[in-house]
Amino acid sequence: MEPAVARGMRNITVLGATGSIGTSTLDLIKRNRDRYRVEALTAGSNGKALAACAREVGAKLAVVADQAAYAELKDGLAGSGIEAAAGADALVEAAVRPADWIMASIAGAIGLKPTLAAIERGMTVALANKECLVCAGGLFMRRAAATGARVLPVDSEHNAIFQALCSGPREGVRRIVLTASGGPFRTWSMDQIRVATPQQALKHPNWLMGPKVTIDSATLMNKGLELIEAHHLFALPSSRIGVLVHPQSVIHGMVEYIDGSVVAQLGAPDMRIPIAHCLAWPERLDGPAPRLDLAKVAQLTFEEPDLTRFPALGLARQAMETGGAATTVLNAADEIAVAEFIAGRIPLLGIPALVAETLSAAAGRGLLKEPDTIEAALAVDHESRDLARSLLPEIAAKAS
Repeated sequence: MEPAVARGMRNITVLGATGSIGTSTLDLIKRNRDRYRVEALTAGSNGKALAACAREVGAKLAVVADQAAYAELKDGLAGSGIEAAAGADALVEAAVRPADWIMASIAGAIGLKPTLAAIERGMTVALANKECLVCAGGLFMRRAAATGARVLPVDSEHNAIFQALCSGPREGVRRIVLTASGGPFRTWSMDQIRVATPQQALKHPNWLMGPKVTIDSATLMNKGLELIEAHHLFALPSSRIGVLVHPQSVIHGMVEYIDGSVVAQLGAPDMRIPIAHCLAWPERLDGPAPRLDLAKVAQLTFEEPDLTRFPALGLARQAMETGGAATTVLNAADEIAVAEFIAGRIPLLGIPALVAETLSAAAGRGLLKEPDTIEAALAVDHESRDLARSLLPEIAAKAS
């Protein structure tokens, strides 16, 4: 049978075009110019790189979030006919330009407003921004349901679940299982983890990612955040979302059905696979990712996560079960903690310690009410960061 071919051109916008997800998306678009054209690209502050990307794919608009990078972007686009803009309002404008499909991969809270703007337009949104679901998941999914927007999960684990859910009716699902590589410290003792350095934590065994995600993978906080995202994406309670450590990173997610069947999605650890799935959905794209050779892999192993050595995963599940703004507080405190660890001011185990203290303090201050607007979510995020910073001396003192 010949592979399915998409009917007609698809108009694309990429929010976060110069990050790892954005560049992988553009790589796929460049390999399939007969299927995709680019409406708009955005970036944070790298005007030069964004201008080069926009020229390469023939975008109509390029936007940098940082106003200070506007001149660099404008110069880089001189003579191209590509429109340039800068600032938070311009990001939202880019998100609502006429497009069939939008990649939402802006890292951080700055991605909330443009992504919600795309959802309000009823667009197909390939979601790679964790904050949208971790900080305001209830709001985003309610608005998507109301507007008819399609939310396609880009994270490899959620995309795997999305694919495996096609094997049976929703009422036949017993539970879903996310897999985790275990990170660089999977086999380390608690004593070794206590003295782990940022350089060691940034050496992920399987994936090439940005520093924040890589550190989160080392603490298993990343898997905790994915639990929260899965809860919102698939409307399942904590009791029906499991986690298994799978060091080979070949099986990315599984769905267990009530008849005992377990359907898994497998693939090489290459983000172009889930991106290609979302880019061509509901069809398939002939992508460039390495083909999986199971004979070469030879074995697939699994183990339960150790919540004693990796308490961040348990904290994330507790925050999800608490509900309200607890996950917003969790995410904000984690961002502060990871930055402090990378700077060498707290140890690795100081990350979950700071998150736990911030959650406790936030509950005492009445900060855990669920945000019903982006502004409310951002307010909780901002206050939680300030709270986490105020607790840093205590965490650093305990570690010394």
